[in-house]
Amino acid sequence: MMTASEFAMVYDTILSIPGMGDTVKIDLRISRKNVLILSSVIDRGLGVKGSEKENGILANVPSEALEELRKIADECLDKATLTELNEKLKSLAVSKAGESKT
Repeated sequence: MMTASEFAMVYDTILSIPGMGDTVKIDLRISRKNVLILSSVIDRGLGVKGSEKENGILANVPSEALEELRKIADECLDKATLTELNEKLKSLAVSKAGESKT
C-alpha cells in the first residue's frame, strides 16, 4: 500500500505530463437525472473535510482545479435547466440536516 506522500508524488507526476493542462472538448449526453447525480458527487467530493481529504486524491489537487470542477458541475446543471431545482434540493437537505441535529 502506498503512503500519502508516495501517492502525492505519483499524482503530481501524472499531472505534470505534457498535455495534461490542455483543454479537451467532450460531447456529453446524459440524462437530467444523471446531471443531478454528477453535480451532487462533485459537490460531495469537493466538500470532504478532515483526514478523508488529506489522505485522498483531492489533497494534492490545486484549488484552481477544484474550482474548475465546481464550474463544470454548475455548467452541466445550467445546460440541463436544473440549477433552480438543484438549489431547492440543497436547501431541503440543509433543513433536513438541521432538523436531525435537534
